[in-house]
Amino acid sequence: MRRHAIIATILAVVAVPAIGLLSAQDMPKLPADITLPRAADSPGPVVFSHQTHTAVQAKVDCTVCHPKLAPIVRTRASRRDPITHAKMEKGLSCGTCHNGKAAHGFEDCSSCHKG
Repeated sequence: MRRHAIIATILAVVAVPAIGLLSAQDMPKLPADITLPRAADSPGPVVFSHQTHTAVQAKVDCTVCHPKLAPIVRTRASRRDPITHAKMEKGLSCGTCHNGKAAHGFEDCSSCHKG
């Protein structure tokens, strides 16, 4: 009986940390928060959090949004193509999910615009 307890203890000490390492390796490192610039008629800048947006996924999958909804690397051309409410109302960019069904809509400015 004592031998089984020793073996179980050794397995727990070795296996549990190894499982944690595997989980950490499977999880991609998420980019830092992105502050989108304030447009002329905007109530404030929008801070986009990858952490918040991927928390609803069972496993982080960058291809849900990239490159279809947003480029992975911002270029000069993508910076000149701002996200607007007109585009969101057509189901583009943020409006793909933030339509009041899949995720909160954009009627409350303070949900996204901070500052």
